[in-house]
Order: sequence, then structure tokens, then C-alpha cells
Amino acid sequence: MARERPTALLLDFDGVLRHWDPAVAADIEREYGLAAGVLGEIAMHWGRLQPVLTGQVSHADWMSSVVDALSESVGPQRARAAVEQWQRYRGEVDADVLALVREARAAGIRAGLGTNATDLLDTDLAELGLVGELDVVVNSSVVGVHKPAKEYFQAACAALETPPARVLFVDDEDWAIRGARAAGLSAYRWSGPEGLRYLRAALGL
Repeated sequence: MARERPTALLLDFDGVLRHWDPAVAADIEREYGLAAGVLGEIAMHWGRLQPVLTGQVSHADWMSSVVDALSESVGPQRARAAVEQWQRYRGEVDADVLALVREARAAGIRAGLGTNATDLLDTDLAELGLVGELDVVVNSSVVGVHKPAKEYFQAACAALETPPARVLFVDDEDWAIRGARAAGLSAYRWSGPEGLRYLRAALGL
């Protein structure tokens, strides 16, 4: 049996609507004499990342823990300076994906951001000019549970006021796609702008 056409769109943030230029972190690591990739490696360590994604600690506390870890190799002053410089860069909006969001909303399709994020998300959305561009923002650190948990997707569908079967979820990570499908949503793994044609067709745009 064919699925019903989606009436709501749920987008991941990092890797879909927002992209990061890896050269920024690489330049900072070279400037401060850090190993290549170490900023992301330390920050994304699951034991350090999971608490901030579920609202147990703040973004500021998370970054302080990265500074502490780096201090062992370059000292606290240089570690703090490197992390502060790294954090000033907040990524870039994918103009093509934003255009899709606007097109969907103009057609009466609800659009939401479904992201594992910290308490800095609202500030980032404002800095990137995205305030008002989405109907809802579902932030794991506010919900208290992160993707790919079924409870996260249930909260997202409730925020969109749309049953799971009518929500199309877009993410660049396989584990998130699997979680969404297990929760009853349609899901599409994003790999770049070549996916726009499929998404427009799926939404009837």
C-alpha cells in the first residue's frame, strides 16, 4: 500500500540546513599547534556530547570541558583561546535547502527543524537569519531525549501537529533515518542538492 503524501517536513540542522567549513577548525588547530581534527574529536566524544544534547549541561559547560581536555597539551590559556576562536564560527545556511523550506511552507506544508542540539540553538538560528523560517524547532536539549530515540520523533510529530505517517524526515545520518522509520515517519537520507528533486516530488511541489 502506498504511503500518504507527507503534509509536514522535518529537517535535520547540521549536515542538511547548516553546513560547516572544515577549513575553519583546521586553520585554528594549525595556529595553536593542535593535532589535526582534535577539536571535533574531543567535543564529539559521546561521554562529553550526550549530556549537552539532552539538556543536562549547558553549551558553555560543554566547551569548558573541551578546554580542560586540551589544556593538558597546550596549557589552559592557549586551549581557551583556541576553543573561543573555533566557537565564533557558527556555520553556513544551505540556500537550496532553505529555498525548499520556503517553497513547502508556501504550499501549506508545515516545516520543522529536528535536531540534536544544545542550548545555543536559538542564538545560532538568530545569527544565521533563520528566525521565522520554520514552523517549529524541536531541540533535543529542550525535549530531554535525542535522535534516534522513538520518543524524540514522537515529540517532533506532536510539535508539528501531524501524525508520523504524514511527516517526511530528512537527515544525513543513517542511524537517524532508521530511528525515524522505526517511529513511523517517512525518511530520506540527505547526501546533497541532488536530493532536492526527490523531496519536491515526495511533497507534491
